[in-house]
Amino acid sequence: MIPLNFASEGEELVIKRIGGKPDVKKHLEDLGFVVGGIVTVVTQTNGNVIVNIKDSRIAISSEMAQKIMV
Repeated sequence: MIPLNFASEGEELVIKRIGGKPDVKKHLEDLGFVVGGIVTVVTQTNGNVIVNIKDSRIAISSEMAQKIMV
């Protein structure tokens, strides 16, 4: 398992675990990041990560991406 911000661009990955405090986990879940979900890294700029998840394109900070294990 690696944090999402270390994944290669264009790679389709399965979310294995989401860490952090309960409010952070809830926020990520509301955005569509759930265990077993498929996520694709579109690009990474200045530490931020843009991903495709559930037919949506979402940008998250590097700090948030570190909490998502794939």
